[in-house]
Amino acid sequence: MPRSPRAAIEPDRVDLPARRSASARHPLVIIGNAVISAFVLLAVVVGLALFIGKQRFEDPGPLQQDRVVNIPRGSGMRDIADVLSREGVIDQPWLFIGGVLVLKAREDLKAGEYEFKAHSSLRDVVATIVEGKVVAHQVSIPEGLTSEQIVGRLLQDTVLTGDIKEIPREGTLLPDTYNFARGVTREQMIQRMQQAQQHLVREIWDHRSPDVPIKSPEQLVVLASLVEKETGKPDERTRVAAVFVNRLKQKMKLQSDPTIIYGLVGGKATLGRPIMKNEIVQPTPYNTYVIDGLPPGPIANPGRASLEAAANPARTRELYFVADGSGGHAFAETYEQHQKNVARLRSIESDQKDQVPVEDQMASPPPQTAPTASSAPAPSTAPSRGSQKPHTPASH
Repeated sequence: MPRSPRAAIEPDRVDLPARRSASARHPLVIIGNAVISAFVLLAVVVGLALFIGKQRFEDPGPLQQDRVVNIPRGSGMRDIADVLSREGVIDQPWLFIGGVLVLKAREDLKAGEYEFKAHSSLRDVVATIVEGKVVAHQVSIPEGLTSEQIVGRLLQDTVLTGDIKEIPREGTLLPDTYNFARGVTREQMIQRMQQAQQHLVREIWDHRSPDVPIKSPEQLVVLASLVEKETGKPDERTRVAAVFVNRLKQKMKLQSDPTIIYGLVGGKATLGRPIMKNEIVQPTPYNTYVIDGLPPGPIANPGRASLEAAANPARTRELYFVADGSGGHAFAETYEQHQKNVARLRSIESDQKDQVPVEDQMASPPPQTAPTASSAPAPSTAPSRGSQKPHTPASH
């Protein structure tokens, strides 16, 4: 039977849509799909945030020039972020905090004084604080200062804090250059110098020459302090030490000018004028023109070189030395040779004086000085060493 055009285009049978399974419509499945979708979305967001955060964490920071920043003790992570932001080191405190947490470095942040370079990244900033790269300050203590002078220097340092309870015993501080961080106290620095001295003296004492007539590490320090105050030239220390050692062996008085000065002014160290004639024979516990052997204690704090020279002096028979006019000393084994050295020094001094204008020579009366070799030679049994040279305050 012929079909109409309309019937021809209509399908003979229409399939009903498939029904969703009951399991697909279960609420747990729906919730599960939603959770998975949320996790995927969250992962994408977190990954994107970490990527962007990592880039910003490593990008150059806002600091235009190097800056020193002090992070106080007891500062927490947020406190540190605030300080750094206030000082212009960082401009995204929340990113600093996030970076610290991601790196698990919260407990490793350290207080202190830090120097941050211009344009330091957040990673650089965190690394500097975590590694404790604090600014290193220095205090330099020259050889030959007394303990009183060293305390004065520490009190003048504006970075060290606190007071010093008492002046340490003479000779117990090791002259050196010490690095320290802001916050270190002056008492802590004193203790550090004492510990360094004790360690060094033990080390040198264990390697001393067996021929040196000293009986204890304490006497070693005393002898080294005389060497330190007598010469500032490195190549002379062992020879000066040898003169003192040779005199000790021969029971001769040491006759060291710096011991006169220390006996008069103690830890102040300098007279500020030449030694007077009557002061040479003025009895004090330290005056080695009067006493036999070593003085009862050090007259300064000797450095490593003088300690080593005292423990291992040069092998000579020299018993005398006098200034040579050029900053060093002339050494001699006999009193006759020593007198020639003294005469040579007097000649040099006379030539130098002749070069001074007359009006300068007459500006003030000449100071009263100790007797010279020609006017008051020492007894032949124990000829004076120190009295043959100009009596001026030692300064090394």
